[in-house]
Amino acid sequence: MRRDSRLSGVLHVLLHMAQQAGPFTSETLAKAMDTNPVVIRRIMAGLRELGYVRSEKGHGGGWRLACDLSKVTLRDIYAALGSPSLLAMGNRTEAPGCLVEQAVNAALDQAFHDAEALLLARLGEVTLAMLGDDLRKRLGSRKIHHISAHGA
Repeated sequence: MRRDSRLSGVLHVLLHMAQQAGPFTSETLAKAMDTNPVVIRRIMAGLRELGYVRSEKGHGGGWRLACDLSKVTLRDIYAALGSPSLLAMGNRTEAPGCLVEQAVNAALDQAFHDAEALLLARLGEVTLAMLGDDLRKRLGSRKIHHISAHGA
């Protein structure tokens, strides 16, 4: 089963955007996420509707951050992406006739619910500014060795 990596990818490009002044084209962001610029435009349009980014048209235009990074959490960005499924696991059947499978589903449903609640709570505790602070610390240690953010 393929994992949904949009949250990770979007956080990646938002941090790049936070580190550099100037707009980023959809093409540039698509390279960072290893995807198609059309996918980026669709994702960024959703972020724009919520006020996280803005777009500038014309020559020299592109996407810019439009929010206070200390007020936006990972959960906010997760929700902006449409709240994709957090867990790859699920019940074999949703309405089993077998009593054994009903018992299994009841136990798993509670475990899945608890795991999702814990993960969502943690995503709500981490802001984009906190990610930026962590990035700056990592960059500081790499500058000593002349290594870029991408390790080369």
